[in-house]
Amino acid sequence: MAKKGLGKGLGAIFGEDVVKENKEETEKKAKAKAEAKAAEEMDEKGRILMLKLDLVQPNKEQPRKTFDEEKINELAESIKNYGVANSIKAYGVLQPLLVQKQPMGDNYEIIAGERRWRAAKAAGLKEVPAVLKEYSKQEAMEISLIENVQRADLNPIEEALGYKQLIDEFGLTQEEIAVRVAKSRTVITNTMRLLKLDEQIQNMLVQGVITSGHARALLSLEDTQMQLKVAKEILDKKLSVRETERLVKRLQKEASGEKKEEKKKDETLALIYQDLEDRMKSVMGTKVSIHNKDKNKGRIEIEYYSEDELERIYDMIMSIHK
Repeated sequence: MAKKGLGKGLGAIFGEDVVKENKEETEKKAKAKAEAKAAEEMDEKGRILMLKLDLVQPNKEQPRKTFDEEKINELAESIKNYGVANSIKAYGVLQPLLVQKQPMGDNYEIIAGERRWRAAKAAGLKEVPAVLKEYSKQEAMEISLIENVQRADLNPIEEALGYKQLIDEFGLTQEEIAVRVAKSRTVITNTMRLLKLDEQIQNMLVQGVITSGHARALLSLEDTQMQLKVAKEILDKKLSVRETERLVKRLQKEASGEKKEEKKKDETLALIYQDLEDRMKSVMGTKVSIHNKDKNKGRIEIEYYSEDELERIYDMIMSIHK
């Protein structure tokens, strides 16, 4: 036997006013809960929070790509032995991470402090102190770059690539970057010039086997093979920056001397060809041009202005074989 009344809805059982009142109350509670959560998140921003380590993730746009594992392990060991607070005193760098909430899920993205995060993981910590902020992609990139540059944590190539990204992606000028990182425009320009070096030399910079001073000296050499040759000599002979600069200047002087000598030879050859052209013109009675491709090859052009003149030139050439 079918139950009566249920088909008419809850309003028929409890009354429309009761159902409406309950619905409004539910919506009010949901709205209040959402507002409370938003207020809580707003209140969290700017304060130091303790976040679970597995909820914090590195920033893919982080300009720093290489990390000294030995130094991270040293920092991790200090954290294990003395705790976070004492590590801050000992190293002076272990500050709260700077993070922002990711759009989806409960995860946080590191804006500044990936090295500290890595050390905390290595030390086996479950939570890390962090400051929650909201930034645009450009702001996050700038903050990460500024922190690393000011701490001298980036190798020269990472620094140059960071500046390049700010220019390519966000349209900043070198002057604007200089203001943001508190460096001169000349420093920004010279750093970015390092990206013109051969990839092998850039890798030497990344690995720290040569310095920025060595690299800038190599930039004075236009020939890539010569740059690589000098870079090898820097490593083999452990040349200082000053010694490298002297070597580069000597090579430039030699190259300049060779160019001058080559130019002098070319000028001498040009005079010889001019003399030959004049003598052949005098003998043949028409304009003669010599075009040399190199010292062993070339062609001679003899001009004529009528069939009679062509026949005369032909007879003159053929008479040479008689």
